Amino acid sequence: MKSGVRIAFDYGTRRIGVAKCDPEGILCTPLCTIAADKYGVDIDQAADIVEDESAVHVYVGNPLLLSGNVGRSSSLARKWARELARKVAVPVTLVDERLTSVSAHSRLTQAGLSQKRHRSIVDQEAAVIILEEALKKERAKANTEETNK
Repeated sequence: MKSGVRIAFDYGTRRIGVAKCDPEGILCTPLCTIAADKYGVDIDQAADIVEDESAVHVYVGNPLLLSGNVGRSSSLARKWARELARKVAVPVTLVDERLTSVSAHSRLTQAGLSQKRHRSIVDQEAAVIILEEALKKERAKANTEETNK
């Protein structure tokens, strides 16, 4: 697995959660929340984060329907990811994020945070989950490639 910071975005029509990992891809942490914006300011902010963090890869959550089909939210996230990909010089990959918000709420509850506090950070925690899943897949792919050598 290539060394370097990776960034994940949990795209939503109101808020976009952001998470990052350390260069070794071991620890994923919440970074911030960006206000979604129909004028593209959120894309510029996201691109700035990617650049400021010297990210080597970007992941964007793809909220597929439970059936695995593309719905409205998935279409919007895919469009946002394409726009971001035009602004950054690193790969942008979609990651299946079905049920990440449910998992994020569960983690926050287990951490003892109130429901009121959840609203302000749930998108960041969902981005952490997206990034953890992406890194797991990266490691599995790297291990498979190493085994096949």
